[in-house]
Amino acid sequence: MDEKKLSGYLMSATAIVAACLAIAVIAVVPAAGEAILYDYPEFSGWYMPWLAFIWLAATPCFAALALVWKIAQAIRAGQAFTSGVAHLLAVIAKLAAGDALFFLAGNIALFCKGMNHPGVLLLSLLVVCAGIAGAAIASALSHLVERAAELQEESDLTI
Repeated sequence: MDEKKLSGYLMSATAIVAACLAIAVIAVVPAAGEAILYDYPEFSGWYMPWLAFIWLAATPCFAALALVWKIAQAIRAGQAFTSGVAHLLAVIAKLAAGDALFFLAGNIALFCKGMNHPGVLLLSLLVVCAGIAGAAIASALSHLVERAAELQEESDLTI
């Protein structure tokens, strides 16, 4: 597969994920919250804290997607194995780890304030595990791309 095709796939996937995430946080989550309030009006005090929490937790995801887009552009330009791409991957790893920890802390804080169900708290651990796994993968890729960039520089110097 050539670099332009790979870059195109990566850009398409990034755009689709960004659109799905935007629809989820802008439309689906608020609508689901309002539907819950319709059936259970006693939870009306929970709506805004949860909505703010979800929006804050989604922000690093959008930032990471913007960085993935930059990586796709670098791949298209034939610059996949550079220290710049390695740095972008390292930033993505930090965003994923930080967001996973924020999501866990936020769920625990909402639970301690009586605004979270124990089942939701347990299910949030799946999201946290996915975030930590994503951080580990991005960190490993960052290291490998950095090594490849060093090897490419050495190779360019010997020619």
